[in-house]
Amino acid sequence: MANRVIHFEIQADDVMRAKTFYEKCFDWKIDMIMTKEKGGMDYWGLNTGPADSRGINGGLYQRPADNKITTFDCTLEVDDIDAAIETVKANGGTIQGEKMEVPGIGWAVTAYDTEGNRFGMLQPASSGKLQ
Repeated sequence: MANRVIHFEIQADDVMRAKTFYEKCFDWKIDMIMTKEKGGMDYWGLNTGPADSRGINGGLYQRPADNKITTFDCTLEVDDIDAAIETVKANGGTIQGEKMEVPGIGWAVTAYDTEGNRFGMLQPASSGKLQ
């Protein structure tokens, strides 16, 4: 199906700090998949979960000093919004404001990682379905 988000990327001033943040907060598997030595750039693959589950994977790379890209705001589904908020804070991230209820959808909050990248977290309503 065309026009669906199929990949996302995160830029980082400190790639290893960002890697540690996402591994500890969300249990992502993060591996280098391309290196400068092989003709490209250092690029880390972000595996966010099993292939048979809903969601997408992404990439992580060094934020260029001369071409800083602003964030494409992605939302991560979490099982427990309160626990996720505390995990983000404990690993060097920050939370913007308070969690809020999105009627019929669930609980949402805006967060920032250790590199200043904005992302959302959402605990779906009891139905477990996003609409």
